[in-house]
Amino acid sequence: MTTASMLWRRLDTPGHDACRLTGHGGGWRLDGTAVFVHDGAPAHLAYGVICDAEWRTREGSVRGWTGERVVEVTVQRSTEGAWTLNGTVVPDLDQCVDLDLGFTPATNTLQLRRAALAVGHGADVPVAWLDVDDWSLSLLNQRYERKTGNTYWYESPRFGYSATLEVNELGFPQHYPNLWIGEP
Repeated sequence: MTTASMLWRRLDTPGHDACRLTGHGGGWRLDGTAVFVHDGAPAHLAYGVICDAEWRTREGSVRGWTGERVVEVTVQRSTEGAWTLNGTVVPDLDQCVDLDLGFTPATNTLQLRRAALAVGHGADVPVAWLDVDDWSLSLLNQRYERKTGNTYWYESPRFGYSATLEVNELGFPQHYPNLWIGEP
């Protein structure tokens, strides 16, 4: 059963992203495709993330291409909190519960649902961040503060980015300033 779906347009480069979120084996599955310009060349990336019932990432995958480079990436998180990238353990990510695919706003939805912040509350949400430039997995510290029912203050110090994110009634980012906007 489809829970929700979303379509975005990129604001910083030509591109779109479409995803759907479904119930999956007692948890959740996010599937989508992003098509955009990366480093001056077309990119086509199909992605999937599987979460447990509490929205904790269990695994993720990305398949497709950027320019001439073929992309096939698998990320897994063990129940003990160890992360692997294509079967190789990535150290220093034990505090991460969420996978953030750096090329799509879709994974922010999973983070927001897991954090389940009440209005007026905030949380540091460190994530295992998949970098589209070199396909590495690393720690990305970020913070969300829920300002209203549909707005969150978001900070990502590593990239010097902060903005008020607007989400729709399904929890998908509707406006991610300078990066993404939801299509009607």
